[in-house]
Amino acid sequence: MTTLVTGGSGYFGEILVQHFSASGRRVRVFDKVKNPDRDPRVELVQADVCDYGRVAEAMRGVEEVHHNVAQVPLAKDRELFWAVNVEGTRNVLEAALREGVRKVVLTSSSAVHGIPPANPVTEATLPAPREAYGRAKLEAERVAQQYVERGLDVSIVRPRTVLGHGRLGIFSILFDWVRRDRPLYLLGPGHNRYQFVHADDLAAVCVAAGARAGPNLFLAGTDRFGSMRELLEGLVRHAGSRSAIRSLPFTAATWGMRVTSKLGLSPLGDYHSLMYGREMWFDIRPTCERLGWQPRFSNAEMIADSYDWYVEHRAEIEMRQGASHHRSPVRKGVLAVLERLP
Repeated sequence: MTTLVTGGSGYFGEILVQHFSASGRRVRVFDKVKNPDRDPRVELVQADVCDYGRVAEAMRGVEEVHHNVAQVPLAKDRELFWAVNVEGTRNVLEAALREGVRKVVLTSSSAVHGIPPANPVTEATLPAPREAYGRAKLEAERVAQQYVERGLDVSIVRPRTVLGHGRLGIFSILFDWVRRDRPLYLLGPGHNRYQFVHADDLAAVCVAAGARAGPNLFLAGTDRFGSMRELLEGLVRHAGSRSAIRSLPFTAATWGMRVTSKLGLSPLGDYHSLMYGREMWFDIRPTCERLGWQPRFSNAEMIADSYDWYVEHRAEIEMRQGASHHRSPVRKGVLAVLERLP
């Protein structure tokens, strides 16, 4: 069968493509960007998800769709958040319905929950996004529900923050500081528990969700995690780094992050200032039970995997400018001031 992966040139989309290719599936990628190192057997439709005609063209002969095209928080473009994450999703679902696609898996985001009222977040927790990206992703989920009511089989996967080999974006700054023994910073004492998910574990959830008939919601994260301070302390030990871990005043630092972000002085987006110093984790037990899935990686293991990949590939990383936000490094902007502090 042909499996269509939209956003297949992005960080997670590329990993999902690799999983499907390794299993012998015929894979078609829909993306604006072409990855030069992709398996040549993978077909590419290079186009914009906002162009319905090209989306419909890519959908022909497809049995299963994994929709991953998204403008991520680092993009900071509210109009594109809506155009890509909402209307682009509508284009994909409309084309899938017309072509009689068997199954669509929509990769959403934990940002739809904003600051959760309690943890763990469950499938019954009402979404309440607090910034533009989260609102757009929630609206995309609502669009998906409209197509479910029209007869399209759509399942939604909400992942926690994704880590793993090749993950860069904002983490490229953290890894650079660790490698160079520069200080690392927490908002407040850093005792907030924070759950991540490894890209390979998330791919396994998406693959299993695609094989399961009927609309579903799946929450994806690791089952072994601790506080943000424990995460950074473990990374420093793993790297053999001399980086000191320092606490910033929570309220002042959060406001500073918001202001510098809006002024274009920082790579951080609204979601980073909203959640970095707060707690969030999913109850993944229903996902494990329904899909027969178990996460392989703990928080500590996935941050180490991400860091080791960064160190090994550092020489080639700067050449990735222009790739997707999560596959390329970001400019430090005002954050460079922090790395120069003694």
